[in-house]
Amino acid sequence: MKIITKLIGFFVNVISFLSKRIAGKIALYLFTTPRRGRINEKQSDFLGTAFREEIDYKDTSIMTYRWLGNRKTILLVHGWESNSARWQPLIEQLKKHHYSIIALDAPAHGRSGSKRFTAIQYAEFIHVVSKKFNPDIIIGHSAGGMASAFYQSEYSTHKKEDLILLGTPSEFTDVLKRYFKMMGYNNRVIDGVYKLVKERFNAEPSDFSTAKMLKSITSKGLIIHDESDKIIPYADALIINQNYKHSNLITTNGFGHSLNNDHVYKYIHEFIAS
Repeated sequence: MKIITKLIGFFVNVISFLSKRIAGKIALYLFTTPRRGRINEKQSDFLGTAFREEIDYKDTSIMTYRWLGNRKTILLVHGWESNSARWQPLIEQLKKHHYSIIALDAPAHGRSGSKRFTAIQYAEFIHVVSKKFNPDIIIGHSAGGMASAFYQSEYSTHKKEDLILLGTPSEFTDVLKRYFKMMGYNNRVIDGVYKLVKERFNAEPSDFSTAKMLKSITSKGLIIHDESDKIIPYADALIINQNYKHSNLITTNGFGHSLNNDHVYKYIHEFIAS
């Protein structure tokens, strides 16, 4: 797989000498197109236990799943190349405590529409779902945590839900840098990507920062990050915690990026119940 990745990067680099813009478009297309995240048969069986509802939004669909309870309402926001079924172990725990649970599939993931994924579009999805179901707490994993922060900053005007961020990246520029390194892109490709991001979103890539977005948020936050996370560095959690004034950081060791673990669920339950 690494060889294929480097070969693709090499060809994009070659194209960059003909056109930085075209090379940048290809690189950005690959970056925003998930290879995985659709639902398999086993996951479908679990999600079949929920009330399912598709919400139409801007010529696409947002798939939601609900498990009803009589206590606080929790919205679950999964990460890159995943889907709502990744929450099954946590959902089983939350159901025991009779919480109302909502999960949504991200753009281009699970059963939701769209062919591309961006955290900005994901934040819009969260906004639509939150307006409809009015959650008390949002739990976001990885890119889902970043999108939840963007939502809090840009859309949540009626109230500010408490946030639980699991393995969440802080700086979009760092996410891009890791992608550029993985692909082996040259500076011409990188420059092309940065210019396209600025054109499409009317903002610098550095503006898309979880830490910056949460700087003025007054709701409570819980940040859980594993020191051995190989996908999102632990340093990102420290940056978010420093900027998110009303947050508490829980550091784990040995649970990796997924954080699907009973110890993590214990911390989550304590936060929700407080």
